[in-house]
Amino acid sequence: MSKHKLKQAETIYLILAGLFITSLVTSNLIFQKFFTWTPFGLYEFELSVGIIAYPITFLITDVISEIYGRKHANKVVVAGVFASFFALLIVIVSTEVPATGWSPISDAVFKKVFGFTFIAVGASLAAYLLAQFLDVQIFHFWKRLTSGKHLWLRNNFSTFSSQLIDTASVLLLLCSFGVIEWKLFGILLLNGYLFKVSFALFDTPIIYVLVSIMRNYFNLDKQGGEIKLDRY
Repeated sequence: MSKHKLKQAETIYLILAGLFITSLVTSNLIFQKFFTWTPFGLYEFELSVGIIAYPITFLITDVISEIYGRKHANKVVVAGVFASFFALLIVIVSTEVPATGWSPISDAVFKKVFGFTFIAVGASLAAYLLAQFLDVQIFHFWKRLTSGKHLWLRNNFSTFSSQLIDTASVLLLLCSFGVIEWKLFGILLLNGYLFKVSFALFDTPIIYVLVSIMRNYFNLDKQGGEIKLDRY
């Protein structure tokens, strides 16, 4: 691969990493608002708005795993951890700084919105680390087993497994700390997992398109070829 295309590959990797980190941090900050969604009138979901951005993280790690390899996918996961802790630090400092008398947002309102951020980030990161690393490991297990074929299989199998672990872990921790009532655990687990599985099925053709475009542009082997960013 030419140095020019290698630089382009590095830029795309950084963009994907940026989108990943933004989705992760945002989902942890906005999780306290819940909404209902009834697609095609078939089933009514009750979901946290944080779930809107979160499944995107798994789409991105699958694309990075496929094009750049497991090591670079894991690097993005670790970067997400540090970004989440840094965002949490900013929220803690912002909460402790007293609001002025004319501030549109009072201390009480700010604490009500961000008061559980510490617990949310802690719960999310614990589940996120387990689920994301599991997602990457399962993805590459199926990639080796199928000799780089059947992208849809490793994309969906890795996401289905990791998302169940992620959803259950987050809810267990949030319920244990009293952020969410235990009586809501079952319905939120069902709704969250169904939503993430549906998203995984929906994003499969998107991954195929993205991977196909990148493989063709960077002249990668159709059966598992990866961009080696550490070559130069």
